[in-house]
Amino acid sequence: MIPVSVVIITKNEEEVIAECIAAAKLITDDIIIIDNYSTDQTYNIALAEGCRAYQKNWDGYGTNKNKGIELAKYDWVLSIDADEIADLELAMSLHNLKLTDPTMVYDIKFKSYFGIKLIRYGSWGRDHHIRLFNRTRVRWSQSSVHETLILPDDTKMQRLDGAMHHYSVKDSAECYAKALYYARLSAEKYLNSGKKANVVNLYLSPLFSFIKSYILFGGFIDGKEGLDIARITYKNKWLKYHYLLRFENNQKKKQYLKPNLAVEY
Repeated sequence: MIPVSVVIITKNEEEVIAECIAAAKLITDDIIIIDNYSTDQTYNIALAEGCRAYQKNWDGYGTNKNKGIELAKYDWVLSIDADEIADLELAMSLHNLKLTDPTMVYDIKFKSYFGIKLIRYGSWGRDHHIRLFNRTRVRWSQSSVHETLILPDDTKMQRLDGAMHHYSVKDSAECYAKALYYARLSAEKYLNSGKKANVVNLYLSPLFSFIKSYILFGGFIDGKEGLDIARITYKNKWLKYHYLLRFENNQKKKQYLKPNLAVEY
Protein backbone atom coordinates (compact mmCIF):
# COMPACT_ATOMS: atom_id res chain seq x y z
CA MET A 1 0.00 0.00 0.00
CA ILE A 2 1.07 3.62 -0.51
CA PRO A 3 0.79 6.59 1.88
CA VAL A 4 -2.42 7.90 0.30
CA SER A 5 -5.82 8.21 1.98
CA VAL A 6 -8.93 7.77 -0.16
CA VAL A 7 -11.84 10.04 0.81
CA ILE A 8 -15.35 9.27 -0.46
CA ILE A 9 -18.56 11.21 0.27
CA THR A 10 -21.79 9.21 0.09
CA LYS A 11 -25.57 9.40 0.21
CA ASN A 12 -27.59 6.26 -0.61
CA GLU A 13 -24.91 4.61 -2.77
CA GLU A 14 -25.48 0.95 -1.87
CA GLU A 15 -25.55 -0.13 -5.55
CA VAL A 16 -22.02 1.10 -6.30
CA ILE A 17 -20.11 1.64 -3.06
CA ALA A 18 -18.76 -1.92 -2.68
CA GLU A 19 -17.10 -1.86 -6.12
CA CYS A 20 -15.70 1.62 -5.48
CA ILE A 21 -14.20 0.45 -2.18
CA ALA A 22 -12.78 -2.74 -3.76
CA ALA A 23 -10.86 -0.62 -6.28
CA ALA A 24 -9.68 1.76 -3.53
CA LYS A 25 -8.31 -1.19 -1.56
CA LEU A 26 -5.83 -1.80 -4.39
CA ILE A 27 -4.38 1.62 -3.59
CA THR A 28 -4.46 2.16 0.16
CA ASP A 29 -5.14 0.81 3.64
CA ASP A 30 -6.95 4.02 4.64
CA ILE A 31 -10.42 4.62 3.16
CA ILE A 32 -12.60 7.29 4.77
CA ILE A 33 -16.33 7.44 4.08
CA ILE A 34 -18.21 10.65 4.91
CA ASP A 35 -21.84 9.56 4.75
CA ASN A 36 -24.77 11.97 4.76
CA TYR A 37 -27.01 9.69 6.87
CA SER A 38 -27.90 7.29 4.05
CA THR A 39 -31.27 5.58 4.40
CA ASP A 40 -30.07 2.47 2.55
CA GLN A 41 -27.19 0.10 3.40
CA THR A 42 -24.33 2.39 2.27
CA TYR A 43 -22.98 3.06 5.74
CA ASN A 44 -23.19 -0.59 6.83
CA ILE A 45 -21.49 -1.78 3.65
CA ALA A 46 -18.64 0.68 4.22
CA LEU A 47 -18.16 -0.58 7.79
CA ALA A 48 -18.30 -4.21 6.68
CA GLU A 49 -15.63 -3.52 4.06
CA GLY A 50 -13.28 -2.18 6.74
CA CYS A 51 -13.53 1.52 5.92
CA ARG A 52 -13.46 4.26 8.51
CA ALA A 53 -17.03 5.48 8.07
CA TYR A 54 -18.53 8.60 9.65
CA GLN A 55 -22.05 9.96 9.41
CA LYS A 56 -22.01 13.72 9.04
CA ASN A 57 -24.54 16.46 8.32
CA TRP A 58 -24.62 17.79 4.77
CA ASP A 59 -22.91 21.18 4.46
CA GLY A 60 -22.15 21.15 0.72
CA TYR A 61 -19.89 19.07 -1.52
CA GLY A 62 -16.66 20.90 -0.82
CA THR A 63 -17.21 21.18 2.92
CA ASN A 64 -18.05 17.50 3.36
CA LYS A 65 -15.02 16.45 1.32
CA ASN A 66 -12.88 18.62 3.59
CA LYS A 67 -14.34 16.79 6.61
CA GLY A 68 -12.89 13.59 5.19
CA ILE A 69 -9.54 15.21 4.49
CA GLU A 70 -9.29 16.24 8.14
CA LEU A 71 -9.79 12.63 9.22
CA ALA A 72 -7.28 11.15 6.76
CA LYS A 73 -4.37 9.09 8.05
CA TYR A 74 -1.99 10.39 5.38
CA ASP A 75 -1.27 13.88 4.03
CA TRP A 76 -1.66 12.69 0.44
CA VAL A 77 -5.37 12.43 -0.37
CA LEU A 78 -7.19 10.85 -3.32
CA SER A 79 -10.68 12.35 -3.39
CA ILE A 80 -13.29 10.34 -5.30
CA ASP A 81 -17.05 9.88 -5.50
CA ALA A 82 -18.91 6.64 -4.83
CA ASP A 83 -19.71 6.10 -8.52
CA GLU A 84 -16.05 6.43 -9.57
CA ILE A 85 -13.88 3.30 -9.88
CA ALA A 86 -10.12 3.40 -10.39
CA ASP A 87 -8.85 0.96 -13.02
CA LEU A 88 -5.80 -1.25 -12.55
CA GLU A 89 -3.56 0.99 -14.68
CA LEU A 90 -4.37 3.97 -12.49
CA ALA A 91 -3.71 1.93 -9.33
CA MET A 92 -0.30 0.92 -10.72
CA SER A 93 0.48 4.56 -11.62
CA LEU A 94 -0.28 5.59 -8.06
CA HIS A 95 1.98 2.86 -6.66
CA ASN A 96 4.84 4.11 -8.83
CA LEU A 97 4.65 7.67 -7.48
CA LYS A 98 7.34 8.83 -5.06
CA LEU A 99 5.07 11.45 -3.41
CA THR A 100 7.97 13.53 -2.12
CA ASP A 101 6.92 16.93 -3.47
CA PRO A 102 3.88 18.45 -1.71
CA THR A 103 3.67 21.22 -4.34
CA MET A 104 2.63 18.60 -6.92
CA VAL A 105 -0.98 17.69 -7.72
CA TYR A 106 -2.04 14.84 -9.99
CA ASP A 107 -4.58 15.00 -12.78
CA ILE A 108 -6.61 11.90 -13.68
CA LYS A 109 -8.42 11.05 -16.91
CA PHE A 110 -12.08 10.14 -16.46
CA LYS A 111 -14.01 7.65 -18.58
CA SER A 112 -17.70 8.43 -18.22
CA TYR A 113 -20.60 6.06 -18.83
CA PHE A 114 -24.20 6.71 -19.85
CA GLY A 115 -25.84 3.58 -18.50
CA ILE A 116 -23.41 0.85 -19.54
CA LYS A 117 -22.14 2.72 -22.61
CA LEU A 118 -18.71 4.36 -22.49
CA ILE A 119 -18.94 7.90 -23.84
CA ARG A 120 -15.86 8.56 -25.97
CA TYR A 121 -16.66 11.97 -27.43
CA GLY A 122 -18.44 15.20 -26.58
CA SER A 123 -17.71 17.09 -23.37
CA TRP A 124 -17.85 13.86 -21.35
CA GLY A 125 -15.19 12.24 -23.51
CA ARG A 126 -12.65 14.94 -22.64
CA ASP A 127 -13.16 14.76 -18.87
CA HIS A 128 -10.22 14.90 -16.45
CA HIS A 129 -9.78 16.22 -12.92
CA ILE A 130 -7.13 16.87 -10.29
CA ARG A 131 -7.98 14.43 -7.53
CA LEU A 132 -4.68 13.57 -5.80
CA PHE A 133 -3.07 16.30 -3.69
CA ASN A 134 -1.31 17.02 -0.42
CA ARG A 135 -3.68 18.28 2.27
CA THR A 136 -1.01 20.47 3.86
CA ARG A 137 -1.42 22.82 0.88
CA VAL A 138 -4.70 22.04 -0.83
CA ARG A 139 -8.36 22.08 0.20
CA TRP A 140 -11.72 22.03 -1.55
CA SER A 141 -13.65 25.26 -1.90
CA GLN A 142 -16.73 25.44 0.31
CA SER A 143 -19.13 25.78 -2.61
CA SER A 144 -22.51 24.06 -2.38
CA VAL A 145 -22.00 22.74 -5.93
CA HIS A 146 -19.21 22.47 -8.52
CA GLU A 147 -16.57 22.60 -5.81
CA THR A 148 -13.02 23.26 -6.93
CA LEU A 149 -9.61 22.68 -5.41
CA ILE A 150 -7.91 25.80 -4.06
CA LEU A 151 -4.36 25.55 -5.41
CA PRO A 152 -1.43 27.76 -4.33
CA ASP A 153 0.32 29.74 -7.07
CA ASP A 154 3.44 27.54 -7.05
CA THR A 155 1.47 24.33 -7.64
CA LYS A 156 2.83 21.87 -10.22
CA MET A 157 0.65 19.35 -12.03
CA GLN A 158 1.28 15.90 -13.50
CA ARG A 159 -1.12 13.73 -15.51
CA LEU A 160 -1.33 10.08 -14.41
CA ASP A 161 -1.66 6.99 -16.59
CA GLY A 162 -4.85 5.00 -16.23
CA ALA A 163 -8.35 6.30 -15.62
CA MET A 164 -11.17 6.73 -13.18
CA HIS A 165 -14.33 5.08 -14.56
CA HIS A 166 -17.31 7.29 -13.77
CA TYR A 167 -20.72 5.59 -13.83
CA SER A 168 -22.52 8.89 -13.92
CA VAL A 169 -26.16 8.11 -14.80
CA LYS A 170 -28.32 5.08 -15.55
CA ASP A 171 -30.47 6.68 -18.24
CA SER A 172 -31.81 9.92 -19.72
CA ALA A 173 -34.32 10.40 -16.90
CA GLU A 174 -31.62 10.34 -14.23
CA CYS A 175 -29.37 12.58 -16.33
CA TYR A 176 -32.18 15.12 -16.74
CA ALA A 177 -33.02 15.01 -13.02
CA LYS A 178 -29.37 15.70 -12.16
CA ALA A 179 -29.31 18.60 -14.63
CA LEU A 180 -32.31 20.18 -12.90
CA TYR A 181 -30.84 19.67 -9.44
CA TYR A 182 -27.41 21.07 -10.26
CA ALA A 183 -28.88 23.97 -12.25
CA ARG A 184 -30.77 25.22 -9.23
CA LEU A 185 -27.75 24.84 -6.93
CA SER A 186 -25.57 26.67 -9.46
CA ALA A 187 -28.09 29.51 -9.73
CA GLU A 188 -28.08 29.93 -5.94
CA LYS A 189 -24.28 29.95 -5.99
CA TYR A 190 -24.25 32.59 -8.74
CA LEU A 191 -26.76 34.75 -6.86
CA ASN A 192 -24.67 34.64 -3.68
CA SER A 193 -21.51 35.54 -5.60
CA GLY A 194 -23.18 38.52 -7.32
CA LYS A 195 -23.22 37.06 -10.82
CA LYS A 196 -25.98 38.45 -13.07
CA ALA A 197 -28.14 36.90 -15.77
CA ASN A 198 -27.82 38.57 -19.17
CA VAL A 199 -28.70 37.94 -22.82
CA VAL A 200 -25.44 36.12 -23.50
CA ASN A 201 -25.64 33.57 -20.69
CA LEU A 202 -29.44 33.23 -20.95
CA TYR A 203 -29.55 32.38 -24.65
CA LEU A 204 -26.22 32.28 -26.49
CA SER A 205 -24.22 30.32 -23.91
CA PRO A 206 -26.65 27.34 -23.80
CA LEU A 207 -26.69 27.16 -27.60
CA PHE A 208 -22.90 27.25 -27.82
CA SER A 209 -22.68 24.53 -25.14
CA PHE A 210 -24.84 22.27 -27.31
CA ILE A 211 -22.83 22.98 -30.47
CA LYS A 212 -19.54 22.44 -28.66
CA SER A 213 -20.56 19.13 -27.08
CA TYR A 214 -22.43 17.64 -30.03
CA ILE A 215 -20.55 18.98 -33.07
CA LEU A 216 -17.16 20.48 -32.19
CA PHE A 217 -16.26 17.72 -29.69
CA GLY A 218 -17.84 14.97 -31.82
CA GLY A 219 -20.66 13.99 -29.48
CA PHE A 220 -22.72 12.87 -32.51
CA ILE A 221 -20.35 9.89 -32.88
CA ASP A 222 -21.72 8.49 -29.60
CA GLY A 223 -25.15 8.16 -31.20
CA LYS A 224 -28.35 8.61 -29.23
CA GLU A 225 -26.47 8.99 -25.93
CA GLY A 226 -24.29 11.73 -27.42
CA LEU A 227 -27.40 13.64 -28.50
CA ASP A 228 -29.03 13.15 -25.09
CA ILE A 229 -25.94 14.49 -23.33
CA ALA A 230 -25.72 17.54 -25.61
CA ARG A 231 -29.42 18.31 -25.15
CA ILE A 232 -29.24 17.96 -21.38
CA THR A 233 -26.07 20.10 -21.32
CA TYR A 234 -28.04 22.78 -23.16
CA LYS A 235 -30.95 22.45 -20.73
CA ASN A 236 -28.69 22.64 -17.68
CA LYS A 237 -26.98 25.80 -18.94
CA TRP A 238 -30.32 27.38 -19.88
CA LEU A 239 -31.92 26.54 -16.53
CA LYS A 240 -29.00 27.86 -14.46
CA TYR A 241 -29.44 31.38 -15.73
CA HIS A 242 -33.22 31.33 -15.88
CA TYR A 243 -33.28 30.22 -12.25
CA LEU A 244 -30.79 32.99 -11.52
CA LEU A 245 -33.03 35.54 -13.27
CA ARG A 246 -36.01 34.32 -11.25
CA PHE A 247 -34.04 34.59 -8.00
CA GLU A 248 -32.90 38.11 -8.94
CA ASN A 249 -36.48 39.18 -9.63
CA ASN A 250 -37.71 37.67 -6.35
CA GLN A 251 -34.94 39.48 -4.50
CA LYS A 252 -35.93 42.79 -6.11
CA LYS A 253 -39.59 42.23 -5.20
CA LYS A 254 -38.67 41.60 -1.57
CA GLN A 255 -36.61 44.76 -1.49
CA TYR A 256 -39.45 46.74 -3.12
CA LEU A 257 -42.06 45.37 -0.71
CA LYS A 258 -39.87 45.81 2.37
CA PRO A 259 -41.80 48.09 4.73
CA ASN A 260 -40.42 51.54 5.42
CA LEU A 261 -39.83 51.60 9.17
CA ALA A 262 -38.84 55.27 9.30
CA VAL A 263 -41.28 57.41 11.27
CA GLU A 264 -41.73 61.12 10.63
CA TYR A 265 -42.42 63.44 13.55
